[in-house]
Amino acid sequence: MTTHTHTSTTTHAPEHPARLPWAKLSPEVYKAMVRLDAAASKGLDPVIVELVKIRASQLNRCALCLDMHSKDALAAGESVERIIQLDAWEESQHFYTERELAAIALTEAVTVLTDGFVPDEVYAKAAEHFEEAELAQLIAAITVINAWNRFGVTTRQVPGHYTPGDIKH
Repeated sequence: MTTHTHTSTTTHAPEHPARLPWAKLSPEVYKAMVRLDAAASKGLDPVIVELVKIRASQLNRCALCLDMHSKDALAAGESVERIIQLDAWEESQHFYTERELAAIALTEAVTVLTDGFVPDEVYAKAAEHFEEAELAQLIAAITVINAWNRFGVTTRQVPGHYTPGDIKH
């Protein structure tokens, strides 16, 4: 892969191969994950869903999911600025609504469980902004993207080949 700038050519490191084509080897699990993903996102604001998917993928360092969900968010009209600032959301809160911030904070708390339980104040803030059924869906969406991230990171799925509108995970 080469990138052309004004007058020079930069050669990038070679693309690494995936370790394992897990979706092809476990098609029933993959299909179930696709259905679970659709069910978890149902009824949620699609902007919030993409912010959640991007933030969890940043935390889990899942390059495939970052590629996919950043492209999906951009295709849906999300700004480059908000996507870029998401990794520093605590310092860039003015880019997001209070509702989005509550979802992002909950995503971080659910994703980084090594820090302990989801703090009561994070959960309470989310509960202020989402009715119970919607909050249950949000928790499901956060859980599902974390599962996708684990498949992607463990099997070293390769980013850079996704086009918005392709079959999603």
